Amino acid sequence: MSALDWCLLVAILAIWLILMVNVVLVIAGYLEYVRQIKRPVPQFPKKPPFVSVMVPAHNEGIVIVKTVESLLRFDYPQDRYEIIVINDNSSDNSAALLAKLQRQHPSRNLTVVNTDAENGGKGKSNALNIGLASAQGSVLAIYDADNTPEAGALRILVSELMANDELGAVIGKFRTRNRNATLLTRFINIETLSFQWMAQAGRQHLFGLCTIPGTNYVIRRELIDEIGGWDVQALAEDTEISFHVYWHQLRIYFQPKAVTWEQEPQTLPVWFHQRTRWVKGNIYVILKNLRLLGDSSARLIHFDLLYDLAIYFLLMVSLVLSDVVFVLSVAGIVHSNLQGFSNGLWLLAIILFIVSTYTTITTEKGERNFNNIWIIVLMYITYSQMWLAVAVYGMGEYIREQVLHKQARWYKTQRFE
Repeated sequence: MSALDWCLLVAILAIWLILMVNVVLVIAGYLEYVRQIKRPVPQFPKKPPFVSVMVPAHNEGIVIVKTVESLLRFDYPQDRYEIIVINDNSSDNSAALLAKLQRQHPSRNLTVVNTDAENGGKGKSNALNIGLASAQGSVLAIYDADNTPEAGALRILVSELMANDELGAVIGKFRTRNRNATLLTRFINIETLSFQWMAQAGRQHLFGLCTIPGTNYVIRRELIDEIGGWDVQALAEDTEISFHVYWHQLRIYFQPKAVTWEQEPQTLPVWFHQRTRWVKGNIYVILKNLRLLGDSSARLIHFDLLYDLAIYFLLMVSLVLSDVVFVLSVAGIVHSNLQGFSNGLWLLAIILFIVSTYTTITTEKGERNFNNIWIIVLMYITYSQMWLAVAVYGMGEYIREQVLHKQARWYKTQRFE
């Protein structure tokens, strides 16, 4: 075989290795969902801990009122939780709206921390650290400013956390509130169900591992205090905190019955910038913790490190190489003896993608319909390629920032009515 054939063969094997790992995770995730349906939520503690619900918010006037009102409706004992909104150097009407909410609910423990350009406006991690200084709870709950959690979410999360001293954090599930707004939000809805939550469930079922998302989770205050708060350099502060939990020999538990609904990007530019931040943030966390692969005391996070390395480096390079060879062969510029073999595997991969993805979304009410099959087919052709472009661009931006010693900037996701 030629050098080109060998490169293509390695790329195909890498893609299929990662694909099969994800198929295993999907199967395990489905089994975990079945188990969770039958498993009752632990009994709510007779003496529930005081919880500080923190909401970082920068120019969130469009959504912040709906979010705070949903937090006020938690069925958690009213005298056992507080809400801290960090109005982070906002230039819109957020301060006025939050002040009005405080007047409307004078008997509730609702605190608004207003920051300015000097101490705020530096990203989510910095805002959370500012809110932490005002927090009174022994348990912290984090929600993004576009979230409308269901009434029982906090109670369920805390019940799980208090029932097991080995847990450092408990995460719930977020659903796409605006999933029918555009074709893009339909893609994101399926992505969330299949490639985020089903993968979480699969990892929990097989390895007892989960990764904290950016919202709808509770974490022990003492753990955050011990590590000195959130890393202000981390754009993916949720992934970064997850590694700390496991480093402290604690676990993260996924409880899908604790649900919040969040607004997802409705336009490509907003989606592209948000996902680029995710890519750069995760690369930062991977490289920061790479040394732990040789540390036996950190074996709990070895799978996540290897998996993330495979996704962000091996899979990305393999997909780019495969796509380049395909385009060049169609143009007649190069010829590979494996091209026919590669095309056959590509077709098989599409079928596997459709079947596994559709199977995962059937766990949710209202998602088992024929239209979603066509959405998944279109998703493979378009959305998957869009993610590849984001990954390549995000990697390039991360390298550029490191070479030029530039501080990574936090991109604030635009909200919609």
